[in-house]
Amino acid sequence: QLAESGGRLVHPGDSLTLSCVYSGSTVAFSRYTMGWFRQVPGEERKFVSIISREGDSITTSAAVKGRFTTSRDNARTTLYLHMNNLKPEDTAIYYCAANQEGYYSDQRRFHRWGQGTQVTVSP
Repeated sequence: QLAESGGRLVHPGDSLTLSCVYSGSTVAFSRYTMGWFRQVPGEERKFVSIISREGDSITTSAAVKGRFTTSRDNARTTLYLHMNNLKPEDTAIYYCAANQEGYYSDQRRFHRWGQGTQVTVSP
């Protein structure tokens, strides 16, 4: 299972870090490409970023590039999303997901999802 946390109400320009903890083994976690996606109610879920198994490759969407970055701690089976200079358009439910197929950003490749955490950016 995956469990996100850290979402809350923040102001424009603030920073926030989301966490996603995997409840399985470190061996299993280290085999997954991990990803972050976000969804606004009534809209499609969208790609935010992915990180490779060892954390040496990261791909980030154009919408957040330069502001968001992803990291992981395989020993703690934890994925992070570090968000800076948050904007109102970043308001969404943020989901983490695991992909055992490889380094793909297509969310159809992700087989395990968390329940999501709400981030609201408002003055």
